[in-house]
Amino acid sequence: MPMTQVAIPTTDGDARAFFFTPEGEGPWPPVIFFMDAPAIRPALFSMCERLAGHGYAVLLPDMFWRAGPYDPIDIKAAFRDEAARREIFGKFMSSTDPVRSMADTGACLDWLATRPEVNGEAVGCTGYCMGAGLSLRAAGTYPERIVAAAGFHGGRLATDEPDSPHLLAPRIKAKVYQGGADMDAGFPPEQADRLRDALTAAGVDNTVEIYEGARHGYAPPDMPVYDETASERHWKALLRLLDETLG
Repeated sequence: MPMTQVAIPTTDGDARAFFFTPEGEGPWPPVIFFMDAPAIRPALFSMCERLAGHGYAVLLPDMFWRAGPYDPIDIKAAFRDEAARREIFGKFMSSTDPVRSMADTGACLDWLATRPEVNGEAVGCTGYCMGAGLSLRAAGTYPERIVAAAGFHGGRLATDEPDSPHLLAPRIKAKVYQGGADMDAGFPPEQADRLRDALTAAGVDNTVEIYEGARHGYAPPDMPVYDETASERHWKALLRLLDETLG
């Protein structure tokens, strides 16, 4: 699928992003793809290409752009070196926060609204690891634009923190899907129940479920814990959600 690196204007400068479109002529419904903590790399490109192949214009923003240029991470090597992993991820995670990430999301929505390749203002989003929380936050922060919000192997989605994503449930108008990992300390059953209850109480059409036997990071194909069965299950759930809301 065609891919273009683009610059998204924000109040802090131009954010790096990547735009994928299907073959042929558009316009197509837009989807924002929120990356996981290991950042921009070829595995995410392949996932965006697969999603574009199903008829969606996909925007992959680099949520760590404020950290400066960086080379793609070798995930397996990083997991073998804990000190290096902490240094890399510490630099990345300190470059953003919920306020800045949602400001960047708003800039992405504004950019998509100007694109001739994009059909309409309704936007879907999907996210992985930290991106699952960003997808949920986006739905609560921009309820008039986000009509579908998917997330996979996310963590800390329904905590006691004052800015926990689940507290945005009363603002959400999107259809929500969250597929957690069975072996994930960051999203235990009680968090799944709290998120589901909050969304249901707010009248949000939602599915919150746990993929049994799957570990945190099951979807991207380059992760050491990649699970083909769980990943394909995620693709079916994601495409069903997007087809129902955007297709």
